[in-house]
Amino acid sequence: MEADFEVKTLGECTLKSPIQLGNEKGDGIYNYINDSERIVYDKSLESFTKYKNEGILPLSFEKAGPREKIFFDPGKTKAAIITCGGLCPGLNNVIRSIVMELFYRYEVYNIIGFRYGYEGLIPSYNHPLIELTPEAVEDIHLYGGSILGSSRGDQNIGEMVDSLVKNNIDILFCIGGDGTLRGANLIFNEISRRGLKISIAGIPKTIDNDINFIEKSFGFETAFSKAHDIIGDAHNEAKGYFNGIVIIKLMGRDSGFIAAHATLSMQEVNFIIIPEMGKFEMEGERGFLNVLEKRIQLKHHAVIVVAEGAGQHLFKNASIEKDASGNLKPNDIGIYLKERIAQHFKDQHISVSIKYIDPSYIIRSTTAVANDSKFCSQLAQNVVHGAMAGKTGFVAGIWSGIFTYLPIAATIREKEKIDLESELWWNVIEATGQPLKFEND
Repeated sequence: MEADFEVKTLGECTLKSPIQLGNEKGDGIYNYINDSERIVYDKSLESFTKYKNEGILPLSFEKAGPREKIFFDPGKTKAAIITCGGLCPGLNNVIRSIVMELFYRYEVYNIIGFRYGYEGLIPSYNHPLIELTPEAVEDIHLYGGSILGSSRGDQNIGEMVDSLVKNNIDILFCIGGDGTLRGANLIFNEISRRGLKISIAGIPKTIDNDINFIEKSFGFETAFSKAHDIIGDAHNEAKGYFNGIVIIKLMGRDSGFIAAHATLSMQEVNFIIIPEMGKFEMEGERGFLNVLEKRIQLKHHAVIVVAEGAGQHLFKNASIEKDASGNLKPNDIGIYLKERIAQHFKDQHISVSIKYIDPSYIIRSTTAVANDSKFCSQLAQNVVHGAMAGKTGFVAGIWSGIFTYLPIAATIREKEKIDLESELWWNVIEATGQPLKFEND
């Protein structure tokens, strides 16, 4: 596993960085980061004792930040930026900060944007390139979405690398989630096979916060902050009617981080259902419907939050569909719950008022909240530092509150999920008051 955390480089760094920093502590100047500086993966005492007793170094990530020596000559460097996959709060913030860092700190003045994701690298689509200057991006962080546009779907790897060569690109910044990073890794492998000196640098983007070995992805904080407000309004709606029930479906195809954090931030949620819960039961004494019925009889209102990928086992004989990126498209659990709950209370001759809210596209297209905007800028600055130092096939992330570099390959091996035995999930259960499981056995 240690080798999986080693970031590849294009060669020796021989050029002095234009960023003037220090090398001594106590002089009041931020110091250059040395490649030997690393961040421990597991900071528990148990892990420390284990490695100490075995006499080996613990698993660790490379620390991100500016290097004293860089690989690329700024005056001769051409950089490109691409955004792919679903929209996410903060995309424009990242684009803007990459451009500003390259232009003002490294004096890289030749920066372009490829339009509409990886399609922009395929000539047959005829998507025009965009010149990215400080003037062109100065206000874009005030708006949601991406000025470069986006797309999903596989493209020919050879053609994309050919396009990079044809356009004399030295650094390609890929902003995207799991599918985007898989594509970036394939591009990196093809570049390596050809022996080209092109850096592939990734900025993980997933509103679901499910990137492996990265504590937080940009857009996530904005997503659950916006969901917080929606839950508050939904609670008012539920209480406004006798036996009022509101169902809110939030993003989370494979993991329930948005649902969990939004629930904790606005503690008016009575039930939360996430993909990690697996095959919970709807019927029976301890099934979801009976527990909900007891809640309605006692309090006469309920707020239900469900992640989009939850409860897929409930769709019997449903066809399996995939989106253009090859991701499984979940069946609509929100609509299912609304209809199933309505039928249950009808069968029990109990009158209820049910509302269903799906704010997904509103949340992912909004502007980043202040703390997320700050995080976007820090990620962008650090990924530029790494790319200019000739690092490649890597992403900038954060671990234990410190910015890191790690290989793209490590982040796409599997998705991060909520551990049902974790403190986070227990905090959620405490907040909602729901049973630990909806199971009859």
